[in-house]
Amino acid sequence: MRTEGDNMNGLKRQNRAAVLMNLHRYGGLSRKRLAAMLRLTPAAMTKIVAELISEGLVYEEGSMPSGGAGRREITLRLKTDSFCTLGVSIGLKKASVSAVRIDGAVIASETVPLPNQAPAEETVKMLSERLLTLARENGVDRENVLGLGIAVRGVIAADGRTVKTTFDALDTTDFPLCDRFETYTGLPSVLSNNVRALLAAQTFLSREEQPESIFFLRCGSGIGAAFSAGGEILEGDKRQCAEIGHIPVIKRGGKPCHCGKSGCLETIASPAAIREDAEACLSETETPLLWKLTNGKKDAVTTARVLDAARGGDAGAARICDRAAEALADALKSVVYLLDPGKLVLYGGIFEHPYFMSRLSAEMDVGVDAAHAAPMEKSRFNGKLEPCAAGLLYTIHFYKNGGMTE
Repeated sequence: MRTEGDNMNGLKRQNRAAVLMNLHRYGGLSRKRLAAMLRLTPAAMTKIVAELISEGLVYEEGSMPSGGAGRREITLRLKTDSFCTLGVSIGLKKASVSAVRIDGAVIASETVPLPNQAPAEETVKMLSERLLTLARENGVDRENVLGLGIAVRGVIAADGRTVKTTFDALDTTDFPLCDRFETYTGLPSVLSNNVRALLAAQTFLSREEQPESIFFLRCGSGIGAAFSAGGEILEGDKRQCAEIGHIPVIKRGGKPCHCGKSGCLETIASPAAIREDAEACLSETETPLLWKLTNGKKDAVTTARVLDAARGGDAGAARICDRAAEALADALKSVVYLLDPGKLVLYGGIFEHPYFMSRLSAEMDVGVDAAHAAPMEKSRFNGKLEPCAAGLLYTIHFYKNGGMTE
């Protein structure tokens, strides 16, 4: 594995990156097939592959039919068990640390509770220590760690290394997150917004041909989104592209949002908002089935139970869920008409509930003509991306950099 990035010709780096990404996508390929796909001469491909094999990134495995007369072709594969990346994801009141193989398989992952507005410097130091301990305890050789991926709730600065705001996850603004983690871990790092990291992981793990553009919606404690076009995840001029959760949908009298505004989509359509609204109106008369499911206790109200009650015919619970589905659908229909995405990908446990999905799908059909209908699907990695997304940030950076750590 090379590290002298400044000494590598740009075109050569690009060709190495293409080889790595295609081996990741297709699994096993021959030199001949790779050369044809990338329009490279056999001699150029032989040289690139020889370098990657010597660096321990690629290995030869058996042979495959050549498709005609002559000798069989050697199959090339990525050596995915040789190297790994580490990941840190910082959210509201919790963080996670992980070690991830370069194919996305999670070696180990651990959730770490945090206070609201966690002290930034102390938190980075503590998470760095937990991360290195986790890796060591799970047999990860430091020499095989390529780097660190950092995913954080909030807005990333133009330098790609500083977080401008974390919306109360950390107690600071304009904090040099990459620099501080590099100081404590000794590892090169890359930084991304947490939802963009999830979309990057979704695309990386999907492997198959992707549409020209994808709108990725995450519904968790809040609502976040990311948008990719032409294989690149867009950030926007102020690095706040696709902040769909903070579209104001109620002009007056809306609930306060953590962003400082009120009446945001997130305050109506997020799982947390559904639960909070149900808690506020929980009663034996207004929400009879939910009352029965929770024994009349507000602390027993969960989003899943509200949805179960709605599916069971509880009119009060249904009003809350239907209002959320309608608001979310209206926002997504605006996305469809404005961005014309090739696919809408829905990520979050709420999309696994048949009642909410049926209501959302029904609302998405209202007012959308056939020419603008975009395929909408649940992520097939629902609930599985959080442990690997941060680490995969660095893997993707590594591959795109031609197998270089610098």
